[in-house]
Parts: sequence; structure tokens; C-alpha cells
Amino acid sequence: MFDLDNTLLAGDSDYLWGQFLARQGIVDAAWYEEENRRYYRAYEAGSLDIHAFLAFSLKPLTRLAPDQLVTLHARYMVECIQPLIRPAALALVEKHRRLEQQLMIITATNRFITAPIAQAFGIDVLLATDLEIIDGRYTGRISGIPCFKEGKVIRLQQWLTQHHQSLEQSWFYSDSHNDLPLLHQVTHPIAVDPDPTLRQHAIQQHWPILALHHG
Repeated sequence: MFDLDNTLLAGDSDYLWGQFLARQGIVDAAWYEEENRRYYRAYEAGSLDIHAFLAFSLKPLTRLAPDQLVTLHARYMVECIQPLIRPAALALVEKHRRLEQQLMIITATNRFITAPIAQAFGIDVLLATDLEIIDGRYTGRISGIPCFKEGKVIRLQQWLTQHHQSLEQSWFYSDSHNDLPLLHQVTHPIAVDPDPTLRQHAIQQHWPILALHHG
């Protein structure tokens, strides 16, 4: 299992999507960037109100038609995401693929943003924050439990039950202390270019620390 932002990707896809929208003139650049940074700082501090953030970040999706979103996302992948897919991350995924292990991306970032990114890594199973769609349009609301902090554990347990699997001999790679609830559930927790809180915790717990993007 892999976290996505700042783990497999050398950057944050959710944050970059907001910046991309601002460059396209779809959102007010100054206001959106300020709010985007404020929420990102809260995420880094471990104090993010995920529901407030989602209400903010999903609103632009409600104003655009599906075909517009597809076109925008294709440009976003080329401009913002492909440069963040580094050979070391692809090699890590391939290492586990060769071992014939079940591969999964599990991320708080919403499915609209992340589904094409998971495809770029060749990973079929994606647990992400799901979005409500009515009559083919995004409503700006989520569907189910946000895939964030303890929500990741709940969503994963639901998937494991549905697919008759367990966490025996499981790996989870993450950069963020927000993922500590899930890191403590797996057989092999691995910190990837970790934030300071996760680095300290990993050292205390004798977890491996992987420099995938830095150093």
C-alpha cells in the first residue's frame, strides 16, 4: 500500500490541482491560493478539518461540465503530475509488483484527481475520498467516509472484508504523520521522506526510513 502525495509523487496532487485551477482562471487566484495554503498548513500540523477542506476544494468541480473536467485533468496530468513521477517511485512499485503482491494506493485526495494518477503507476486498486455524483455532475459533497487519518483504516478494513483479505505481511509507505493510524496497523510500516513528526516516530519505533525523493 502506498500513500500518494509526497510519497509516490514528489509533490501534493491536491494542492497542485488548486494552483492549476487558478492558472486557468477558474478560481480567484489570490483568494484560492491563500485558502489552499491555509488548509495545507493545517494538514502539515495535523489539525486539518477534512470536511471543511473538502467543501472548499470540491466546489470548483460543481461548476464545470464533465467534458470540461476531463480536458482540464488531461492538461493537469501533463503539466503538473508527470514531472512528479520519478524513476525511484516507479521502481518501488515495480519491486512489489514482481513479488506478485496486491498493490494499492490509499490517499485522502479525492478520486477525481487521483484515479488517472493511479493508472499512470499501473495500480488498479485505489482507495480515495469518493465524491457524490448526481445526474453526471459532481455535487461538491463526498460519498462515504473521507479516506483520511482513521478514515483510511476504516476504508481499508472495509475493502479487506469485501475481498476476503487481511493485513498479514502488509507494507504501507507514507510521508505523513497523519497516516500514523494506518502505519500502526501494518506488518511493515515504512516512512518515505517523512515529515519531522513522522521521522521522529519512525526513529523511536525503529521503522525503516526511505529517501525516495530527497537525498
